[in-house]
Amino acid sequence: MLYHLFHFLEQYDVPGARLFDYITFRSGFALVLSLFIAIVIGSRIIDRLKGAQMCDKERDEKEGGNALKQGTPTMGGIIIIISILIPCLLLGKLNNVYMLLMIVATLWCGALGFADDYIKVFHHNKQGLKGKFKIVGQVGLGIIVAATMYLSPAIVMHENVSVSNRQTNELVITHKTQAVKTPTSTIPFVKNHNFNYSYFTRWMGDYAEVGGWILFALITIFVVTAVSNGANLTDGLDGLAAGTSAIIGVALAIMCYLGGNIIYASYLNIMYIPESSELVVYAAAFIGATIGFLWYNSFPAQVFMGDTGSLCLGGIIAVFAILIRKEWLIPLLCLIFLVEELSVIIQVPYRKYQLKHHGVDKRLFKMTPFHHHFTARPEKLTWTYAIKRPTRPVHEAKVVIRFVLVTIFMAVLTFVTLKVR
Repeated sequence: MLYHLFHFLEQYDVPGARLFDYITFRSGFALVLSLFIAIVIGSRIIDRLKGAQMCDKERDEKEGGNALKQGTPTMGGIIIIISILIPCLLLGKLNNVYMLLMIVATLWCGALGFADDYIKVFHHNKQGLKGKFKIVGQVGLGIIVAATMYLSPAIVMHENVSVSNRQTNELVITHKTQAVKTPTSTIPFVKNHNFNYSYFTRWMGDYAEVGGWILFALITIFVVTAVSNGANLTDGLDGLAAGTSAIIGVALAIMCYLGGNIIYASYLNIMYIPESSELVVYAAAFIGATIGFLWYNSFPAQVFMGDTGSLCLGGIIAVFAILIRKEWLIPLLCLIFLVEELSVIIQVPYRKYQLKHHGVDKRLFKMTPFHHHFTARPEKLTWTYAIKRPTRPVHEAKVVIRFVLVTIFMAVLTFVTLKVR
């Protein structure tokens, strides 16, 4: 809103109005504003949640819970959502399709997580929203994103090409002058980092491009579902999901800025996506909101984000990466989410196999998701497990810091892949 207001005032030479034309100014403003909003409204929302008895009442220590945290208010993801939306609505271009998609994704995933938390708290159902309804919601968001990217004339890209300079015998990186709508993504460790999904649908002949978009839609659905659930599983220790998400947000913001600027895109030999730089404003608000939430969520937590926050964070990260065509970098950048998810996927069949063939309740990890493997107290467990280390429980604050450090390392490695061919 403020962007459009100052854009109007710019016609009348109002001093300072042109500042809102600069992505860097609006992004910095969005970060500070979202951080300020999260800290200021956080305590009030926490009090409201306590008053409404939105508390985590049931925690089984054998299943990864901590009885000392009973009574801590949940659904604190509301703080994150509000702190993201207000700066975006004030400072973003509301006629930009990328910004609109991110706002829709935020509200969509936030509503899905809120429904899950509501059922857990008020219906005393620890399972929350049934898994099939979560999947339907995540698939629905994936379809909306993929369909919009296919149908919107504003979502295009300029492919990077290498041209040999005969005089200097050097490769010069340029971008095709014509913007095209194509199901192309960025992949690491190849020459030009570009991969067109139509490669797998060449057998469709004239319909290969359409087939590529259908494949892209399926990948989008998978990424949204996987990352959203991965973030949901990561939310189990004070500050873990918010801390790792903030680092991922910084990495995505930088990649978005580079891909939305033709000069930097040429230097890095990556595709140029016009108008996508507006997402930097959103990413800045996301970073400020997650850091502001850590003010209350760091150990010992005064509030939990609940599924309202965790499902929303994962959905935001997934959609953001897809919009800037970096979904194939997610396994590196979101390694912690991936490990947390895989630990659960592996644990269940391993336990079933042991029960069926050996008649013992033996598990691969002490507990899952993976972060609970480090904090679990062996004397409290009634089952055996294959991986013994660490032999003593690690304090959850140390586990969180180490996981955040791993995420920082993976973020750096993700950028390195842009120059490794």
